[in-house]
Amino acid sequence: MFRISQLLKTMQHDTPPGKSRKMPGPVVIWNLIRRCNLACRHCYSTSLDIDFDNELSTEQIKATIDDLKVAQVPVLILSGGEPLLRPDIYEITAYAKAKGFYVALSTNGTLINEENIEKIKAADYQYVGISIDGLEEFHDKFRRVEGSFKQSMHAIKLCKDAGIKVGMRLCLTQDNFQDLPAMLDLMDEYNVDKFYLSHLNYSGRGKRNAERDAMFNMTKQAMELLFERAWQHICDGRESDFVTGNNDADGPFMLQWAAKRFGDKHPIRVKNLEQHLVNWGGNASGVNVANIDNTGTIHPDTYWWNHSLGNVKTEKFSEIWRDSADPLMQGFRQTPRPVKGRCKSCKHLAICGGNTRTRAFAQTGDAWAEDPGCYLNDDEIGLATEQIKTEDIPVVQL
Repeated sequence: MFRISQLLKTMQHDTPPGKSRKMPGPVVIWNLIRRCNLACRHCYSTSLDIDFDNELSTEQIKATIDDLKVAQVPVLILSGGEPLLRPDIYEITAYAKAKGFYVALSTNGTLINEENIEKIKAADYQYVGISIDGLEEFHDKFRRVEGSFKQSMHAIKLCKDAGIKVGMRLCLTQDNFQDLPAMLDLMDEYNVDKFYLSHLNYSGRGKRNAERDAMFNMTKQAMELLFERAWQHICDGRESDFVTGNNDADGPFMLQWAAKRFGDKHPIRVKNLEQHLVNWGGNASGVNVANIDNTGTIHPDTYWWNHSLGNVKTEKFSEIWRDSADPLMQGFRQTPRPVKGRCKSCKHLAICGGNTRTRAFAQTGDAWAEDPGCYLNDDEIGLATEQIKTEDIPVVQL
């Protein structure tokens, strides 16, 4: 996750960054259930409104939570499908909270209403993220359920009224790009705490919609809009949080934007920002991020559902994560990663970490090929076209 607000706050002073901190364990995004009452066009888990076989029982989930504590996992993000469709969701949440985890809920929001808002409040989630993928007309079409926009926005209002920290989550495509300014205005109108923009990643239904990804110039415009809005909130003293995910080119692009915006008056701050970005390090799949799906299968992140590391029903997450001999995981944990093409030659490799490997794999069959979703041009990454060539690095068989 790329934390725009947190990074931009460093531009308020000349204090140099400290050393980067290594997380004790990964953030775990846990797809507790695959069933969903919606059928969104970008769904990476290809969920449907049906029951799926072999999902984890309550007791299996609790046993896994115990082991995640052993693995020093700090954060659990409970997702789906739609996690509120699990009848034991509050029991699971209470168990995880009792173990000391930071617990967030990722939901489409349509099932949050006056009848269960008190239960959600009592669950004491540190954060509830609700998907809003555009204004009403686009959102309902994208989510394939008429009225879902109003339901989800009502859920945001209920959460805010209940004192729950709530966020809006949007997946950017060229079809909803024009809605982004109005979405940010809605964030202000509803006093939403957090805005999360997800770049389209090519997996699940998102893979089939790769051709609908936002054009690179649109992506740059969207990012500049987020930077400016986040900076305005900082200057106004408003406590909000802007973040993005699934395209680590956001880091180098922020540095480029900051150099133009602040370079003349605050060159030291821009230099310090660069070190903050290096400390961040970009893509964290297989290192600081992990995924457990509804059947208990462990993946390097939520977009690697075609790649299994093991299953919590028969193995311990803590052991698999610590001692994995999996070739893909070894590549993720190599510094620098064994990326090819533009990514290998990019001057910002230390910032972005080679970006999102699932896009490369989806387009080429090679997890280490250059990321086709990088929206920076050759000049922006310090590369002349004639320098790009294919390295003789063997393709990792996944």
